[in-house]
Amino acid sequence: MLLTEIDHIAIAVNDLEAAIAWYAEVFGAEVEHRETVESDGVEEALLRVADSYVQLLTPTRENSPVASYLAKRGEGLHHVGYRVANCAEALEAVKAAGGRVIDEAPRPGSRGTTVAFVHPKASFGTLIELVQDNGPTSH
Repeated sequence: MLLTEIDHIAIAVNDLEAAIAWYAEVFGAEVEHRETVESDGVEEALLRVADSYVQLLTPTRENSPVASYLAKRGEGLHHVGYRVANCAEALEAVKAAGGRVIDEAPRPGSRGTTVAFVHPKASFGTLIELVQDNGPTSH
């Protein structure tokens, strides 16, 4: 089995501060990690839930994929991140099975992870992020 656990559930939001405040007020959730990922044009806040995260995402530029998502679909579930031991191996398995990928090769992700995205048309309408945890900076 290439998937080892759920790394995160990503939720696209228009107002990151309001979303963080809502999760804190309603669930008592606290931000464990916050980062701007320039390459993806997003700012994220990670809220730990057991060994996984709720990832709140907001665009930092108008041409980011998350900005496009929000314009087309509004706020809500954006993608599921699955933890894998080896991102390159998992990505090749998707390709070998005839799956459509967004990233042809793994690339750096937030928290020092290595990531690659699988196109939702290859995975029953769900955008999937393969996430390789590279050590202590990843948690």
